[in-house]
Amino acid sequence: MTSRLDRAVGAVLGSAAGDALGAPYEFGPAGALSARGEEMLGGGGWDPGEATDDTQMAVLVAESLLERGGLDLPDVFARFQRWAAGEPKDIGLQTEDVLTNGEPWNFAAALHFQINTRAAGNGSLMRAATSAVYFAGAGREGTMDAARRIAALTHGDRAAWEGTAVLHDLVRVAMDGADPLASLPETLAAVHPAHRDRYGRVLDPDWHPDLATEFNGAVWPCLGSAVWALRTTTGFAQAVRAAVDLGGDTDTVAAVTGALAGAVYGRAAVPEQWTAPLHVPLPGFGGRVLDAADLRGLAQRLAVAGSTAAADAAASR
Repeated sequence: MTSRLDRAVGAVLGSAAGDALGAPYEFGPAGALSARGEEMLGGGGWDPGEATDDTQMAVLVAESLLERGGLDLPDVFARFQRWAAGEPKDIGLQTEDVLTNGEPWNFAAALHFQINTRAAGNGSLMRAATSAVYFAGAGREGTMDAARRIAALTHGDRAAWEGTAVLHDLVRVAMDGADPLASLPETLAAVHPAHRDRYGRVLDPDWHPDLATEFNGAVWPCLGSAVWALRTTTGFAQAVRAAVDLGGDTDTVAAVTGALAGAVYGRAAVPEQWTAPLHVPLPGFGGRVLDAADLRGLAQRLAVAGSTAAADAAASR
């Protein structure tokens, strides 16, 4: 039987593996992974097994949660800024603007949204595996609230907050050993009413990524594609490969799929040939590079610390 800790490791390690698997195919055509026929070979500026900004930012969130004993939003934002100043290989245009515009942590994303009026990219969704594991013990309301607050650090559009909240809750359900797909109606009921219908469409069992009205770099089709990949396959590797083969924003769609599928199937389902070369550079942090063993330990600590924090909060009410 897959334990809660195994599912936590599956979510974090699975997201990172999906990120690294999809990185070489970013913005490429559908079917490129299958056409190549080999995996984790690198390409597109990425070394074999190298994780992108998706996992790098997820690690920064994780380390803040652990070192600060919970959610310290100014600290998370400061870590993001330090990372951005370290000149990562890849950083989303919106995220880069928010982290470098000189505004304080609680205003920078809102200002970007006010000026640009569009901020519904998948940049907050891509990094959510670690925070989803930490807040899984906080219940639906607690984990969705935390997701929204972390997302709002870089994304002023509530659509991004709600998508990240949905992912948090689906990981919570999976870590409890239940079916996240079966829980979708209850999760959607907790989405802000102004965004519920749009998420309901992309998370419907009849939806297919070909029906997307936006590029999958947007939060709605990214999340919808990840849920579609989980729903239409029967194993972790199948789901992540299906996500990459959609083309487009392959690293992020695969990272989100990997978080979901990893929480469902557990750590043993993540192929060893994917985790062996896996590594996560942290620009701006003294040349640190995490490997798969580091990610496993990080996930375990997040699950334990998050459960303890949730229990303490419940006891104090």
